[in-house]
Amino acid sequence: MKKHTGRDLVLSLLLAAAFAALLYYFQYDKAASHNYAVSILERSAIYAVVAVSMNLLNGFTGLFSLGQAGFMALGAYTTAILTIPTHVRQSVYYMNGIEPWLEKIHLPMVPAMIVGGLIAAGFAALIGIPVLRLKSDYLAIATLGFAEIIRALLASRPMDRITNGSYGLNNIPGFKSIYQVFGIAAVCIALMVLLINSSYGRAFKAIREDDVAAEAMGINLFRHKELSFVISSFFTGVGGGMLAVYMRSIDTKTFQVALTYNILLIVVLGGIGSVTGSIIGSLLINGGQEWLRFLDEPTTVPVLSSLFKPGFRMVVYSLLLMIVVLFWRSGIMGTKEFTWDGLFGLFSRKKKKTGGA
Repeated sequence: MKKHTGRDLVLSLLLAAAFAALLYYFQYDKAASHNYAVSILERSAIYAVVAVSMNLLNGFTGLFSLGQAGFMALGAYTTAILTIPTHVRQSVYYMNGIEPWLEKIHLPMVPAMIVGGLIAAGFAALIGIPVLRLKSDYLAIATLGFAEIIRALLASRPMDRITNGSYGLNNIPGFKSIYQVFGIAAVCIALMVLLINSSYGRAFKAIREDDVAAEAMGINLFRHKELSFVISSFFTGVGGGMLAVYMRSIDTKTFQVALTYNILLIVVLGGIGSVTGSIIGSLLINGGQEWLRFLDEPTTVPVLSSLFKPGFRMVVYSLLLMIVVLFWRSGIMGTKEFTWDGLFGLFSRKKKKTGGA
């Protein structure tokens, strides 16, 4: 066991060092030529944070929520409003102006993201009181409705002087380096992993398995469901703030229902109840959508000329997702987490099947 522990630590450090070297290469070696790859990696890291937070609620607590887009919108708008430089705010709010009390309020990026997460968590605490008494599909519908209400309110006329209404927000300062994105994402995911492995995490899992038995064991169902919902919403809000900084400009169309479905797809593909599965799923979903973009380009090959046209990429992408779901019904990782023993065991099983020594 000690031998394996030492080996796993060395391999993990080597993997982390290799990844850091890759980021350094993208950041400093002809950075302009790597913008496309950096964009995919940054978006994957942001979506991984939101996917893990959704998994905390759906996969580890057993609560089916579809309100992620709404909480991301709250975090994104809060982060954007607080980080836009004060000297350009009049040009951003050029149609209706900005509230005087808001004009001079400014925060650095990370504190602004935390405030955005706290606002999302505050809304979650309020709506959690009525909706968390619902179960299954009813909870999903209620949270989905909440997300649409939030989106409508952010674009409404009474909010024009705060959120700039339907005109959206721009001039949002971006990330200074790729290390910022992955640093924030790593901290968020690490905190959620610590929570999952704590006594609260064990209570969440007990509620997921059998809430009646969990209550009989002395677990306060509503308090723990509310806690899971609030914490998940906090990190979803932080993820929304990261998305705003990444995109540099946002409007309410960014946070439509399709965004929630995209996050849910990542969770299902990676494995409901697996943190590493959500991370892998985020990379595959975001990378796959871009790597297949060549299918949208016209070709001179006669047989393929009628297929290679705009939209064909998503057809192939959807078919690939269907194949993955058919063969891995529990997702790529299922409820398991990545381990070096599991990786080596996978290769050894494949070697035995092929008749290797």
